[in-house]
Formats: sequence, structure tokens, C-alpha cells
Amino acid sequence: MSISFKTLDELDLTGKRVLLRADLNVPVADGKVTDATRIERLVPTIREIVKKDGKVILLSHFGRPKGQVNPEFSLEQVCSAVAQQTGHPVGFVATDWIDVSAAQAAIDEAPAGSVLVMENTRFHPGEEANDVELARRMASLGDVYVNNAFSAAHRAHASTEALAHLLPAAAGLAMQAELEALESGLGKPKKPVVAIVGGAKVSSKIDLLENLVTKVDGLVIGGGMANTFLFAQGYGVGKSLCEKDLADTARRIMDKADKANCAIILPIDAVVSWHLKANSPTRLYGVDAIDPDGMILDIGPSSIERINAAIDDAHTVVWNGPVGAFEMQPFDAGTVAIAKHVAKRTHDDLLVSVAGGGDTVGALAHAGVKDKLSYVSTAGGAFLEWMEGKPLPGVEALKK
Repeated sequence: MSISFKTLDELDLTGKRVLLRADLNVPVADGKVTDATRIERLVPTIREIVKKDGKVILLSHFGRPKGQVNPEFSLEQVCSAVAQQTGHPVGFVATDWIDVSAAQAAIDEAPAGSVLVMENTRFHPGEEANDVELARRMASLGDVYVNNAFSAAHRAHASTEALAHLLPAAAGLAMQAELEALESGLGKPKKPVVAIVGGAKVSSKIDLLENLVTKVDGLVIGGGMANTFLFAQGYGVGKSLCEKDLADTARRIMDKADKANCAIILPIDAVVSWHLKANSPTRLYGVDAIDPDGMILDIGPSSIERINAAIDDAHTVVWNGPVGAFEMQPFDAGTVAIAKHVAKRTHDDLLVSVAGGGDTVGALAHAGVKDKLSYVSTAGGAFLEWMEGKPLPGVEALKK
């Protein structure tokens, strides 16, 4: 995804009404934000605009209101969290996105340097339809447009794609950092590159695997999806999670990797249990001798050693997905060991490490290294589609 995009310092923000596309789709329980990570990454861009007496007009979706006004999905409930993170008063502007005249008046009356949260963009069906008329109504509220929501960049929606073509537009500071990190991961990486891909199912990551084998030097496959590849090679996997109907797909990917000189690295030993629950009895097996009644729930020590050796040979690591059932002990051991090794190599300036995807972020946090990699993306679908080599509409719209 090599792309030359406009940045915040290329826009005149002084005294301007800045439509800032954020991702305020954060977890909320009992009316309070329980994880403000995405809001935290928004703060530097907000401060840069406020410093120049610009008005910050935050646009975001929240949940799935299906194109209808629904108080349950109102963004008013995140305003206090935005205020807390920015240390700046935050106003809320209600609108159904059909008539924006009242919203226009509220923005006009707000003093320079104000921060305003607009109502959920998905309260109008035109948002997810990428409706140009809705985008024009949004554009009438501002002078310039800044997209700081990489996590929503894979959607061609009115507030992420159409709007970017109607006003002077640029990437926010978090979006810029994300794109630069991703470029260093797969765009123009320092080779050799090793990708680690885990998770439950091959079916959800076929496009990802197909793309990676043409771009990386080594591909580590772990988690439940590794079982499908082992099965495709003729190994018994017992009662493990395995998509046996995708054996041909797995063989095709391995053939493609072989032709591209990409080494596929699969587990050579496994931690097996007979119950999918924490602290259940386990036994270590080679992958050529899995108990027919057992389930593979983590990689074994020889597999960890093999993967860490591949990491030692790499200058860049890109990671998506855990290599075991890390949510339960002792099946977190493999993921934790690899995460700590990646973090150490990164700390020693021997590795550029880029990771992303919901489970990946959780796994790195569990290992205590979420802040010790070169870059950890909070984007889910957008990060995955970037790894798949697909163009992201919200990024393409910011091209110079």
C-alpha cells in the first residue's frame, strides 16, 4: 500500500472549522467508556487544531443503528471521555443528518478552539451508502477535512470517502503514524520479513495468506488455522479445530509460497488437552503423533524455538493473530513467549515490529508488551484488509 498522502501540516488550520473523522466507536458499559485507546490516539490531532484556534468538529459512527436515530447509539455518551482525555471542554451537537441548519448554527456560535462531537453519522442511511448528498451536508459544516480514523478507512462511507473529495483533506497525526508504520511493515520493509498469522480459521484469512506469501520471506502459521495446514500435509489433528474442507486451499497456498520462495513455518510440536478450559490437564506431542481424542491448543517449546529463530533472522515482523488459545492458561505460553521475544528484539533495535487486529492487541497486552513493539494498530478490519493488499477507500481518498 505505497501511497503519497496529504498530512496535517499541509492544511491551513488557523481559525478554520475542521471536520475531524475520528473513531469514537469505543466500548461503553453503563454509560461509561471502558477502553479509551482510540480516543487517546485522537488527542494530538485535536490539540494541534485547537492550538491554531480551529474549531474541532468530530464525526464518527457508533455501533449499528441501521440508518435510524436511536438514543442507545448516541455519541453524547462518549463526550465526557473525550473531554477527560483532551483536558478540554467538549460540546455535543445533536442532528438527524437530514436538516443540519441547527447544527450549523451551533458550530457558528461556538468560540474558536472549541471541540464539538457531532451525532452518530450512522443515524442516516446515507452514511454506509457513501451518499454524496449526505457528504455535501457534512461538508457544509466545515472548511477542511481531516481523517484520523484508520480503523474505519476500509469502509467507503460518506464520512470517510465521499466527504474527503469535497473539502481540502489530509490525514490526522494518528492516521499518518499508522500509514507510515504499515509502509515500514509491508510497503517498503527492511528485509528479511517474517509474518506471523494466527487465529481460529483459515477461511477468514485466505486472502491474507495469499497476499503475504508473495511479499514476505517467512510465514509463521499458528492457532487453529495451523491445524488445517497440518491436516493438509497428512498429519492427524485429533479433535482439534480444523477446516478439513479447506485442505486443498492450504495446499494451494503452500505451493504458491514455494514458488515465491516464502518459507511456511508450521508447528512441529503441540500442547494437547482433552478439555477446552483453563488449567485442564495437558500433554506435549510431536505433530506426527497427536492423540486422536485430544485437541491442539498451543504450540510446544520446539515450535517456539523454531519461530524465535526465524524472528532472529528477520529485520521486520508483521503479526496478526495469536498462535494458541491465549485466553486460557496454560495455552497462552506460546503466544506470550513469541511476543516477549519480538519485544526484546525491537527494544534492542534489531527489529521493526508491526502488529494489529483485535485478538492480537489483546494477546500482546496479556503478554505485557503492547507498548513495546514498533507499532500496534487498534484497527481490526482495516488492518486485516491492508495485510490482504486491498486498497482502503478512506486512505485512497487522501492521495495527493
